Amino acid sequence: MGDSIAPSPQNGGNRGTRGRGRKNKAPNRRKDTGAATNGGSREGAAATAGNSTAKNDAKAAPFVARNGWLGKTAYAALDLGTNNCRLLIARAANEGFTVVDAFSRVVRLGEGLNSTGKISEEAMDRAIEALSVCADKLKRRNVVLARSVATEACRQAVNGAHFIERVRRETGIVLDVISPKEEARLAVMGCHALLEAGDGPALIFDIGGGSTEVVLVSTDGVVPEILDWASIPWGVVSLTESETHDEEDADARDAAYAAMRAKVSAAFGDFAARLPKDGGDHRLLGTSGTVTTLASVYLQLQTYERRKIDGLHLPSQALRDISQTLAKAPPSGRAEFPTIGFERADLVVAGCAILESIFDMWPGERLGVADRGIREGILRALMASDAKRRSRR
Repeated sequence: MGDSIAPSPQNGGNRGTRGRGRKNKAPNRRKDTGAATNGGSREGAAATAGNSTAKNDAKAAPFVARNGWLGKTAYAALDLGTNNCRLLIARAANEGFTVVDAFSRVVRLGEGLNSTGKISEEAMDRAIEALSVCADKLKRRNVVLARSVATEACRQAVNGAHFIERVRRETGIVLDVISPKEEARLAVMGCHALLEAGDGPALIFDIGGGSTEVVLVSTDGVVPEILDWASIPWGVVSLTESETHDEEDADARDAAYAAMRAKVSAAFGDFAARLPKDGGDHRLLGTSGTVTTLASVYLQLQTYERRKIDGLHLPSQALRDISQTLAKAPPSGRAEFPTIGFERADLVVAGCAILESIFDMWPGERLGVADRGIREGILRALMASDAKRRSRR
């Protein structure tokens, strides 16, 4: 049997373990950094409760909101990535949930991490400023259960534990540094409903700031079953910083893009070799700023509109064409696209390189685009686990 995407007790994993997600292999375990302490103001108690509750049940039954406690309870999911800090606060509704508050800010926590091995003081300050906003929202919304996770930057940084403690001390938020496998599982749990119907397994991926996770899933059952997975240490921040070049030189841009493609393809090599030769319909679903941004470029949106993006299915070749156009353009040319702007102009090319490499190893004709992922997966896990726990009382 493969791995279920239902709430799982496995939230650890060796920091250095990547791409060892074949089914029937037991994950390595480690003590999670920063998950045991609670001692801050604001959200500390809620974060600790959420971090433990989400891991208690190996499987949780689907929940259905009623007019009682479940529909009135506020849950929160916070995802501190290498590039972004994102928060969702929601209440259960029918078989899903209704968002009551949200927050997103680019913090570039992993800026310079590749060269120094550390999270810089400036990056810490940016992240803590954003997390303080999140803590205030959690308090105002009277959140009962929350889970706050951190990913690749905190896994890699030699001062990651110091940063986690500083966050707890200054904001009250207890960050749970999750393994690549847990990151992949939560992403699948949050977005798998957008997969197109079809034959054979499907590939779901999440292009992050410091890493990219790819998951092969079977959709034969009620919920997808994870057949295989991999995590590579290339995301939009880490890959961009690995290929410094003169952005105003067209030849240098071409060479850098080719080098990025080669690095990502090499990192995916073992996983790509394990993929089934007969992939059926080669269904693809991506969740990340890269795929949502490229989808908004495809639609020629003047401002980003989630309702037009989430659940969209686009021709893969069209997204390849957009990727290559952006890779050849200087930063000023990329910034002319309204939904890219100067804020994303420097990082979008690395995302394009990763996306094209994924298309190479799983050549689906269409790409599903999900403006949802880890946070939604966390919320579903919290709600399902809480419903099951209360039903046992």
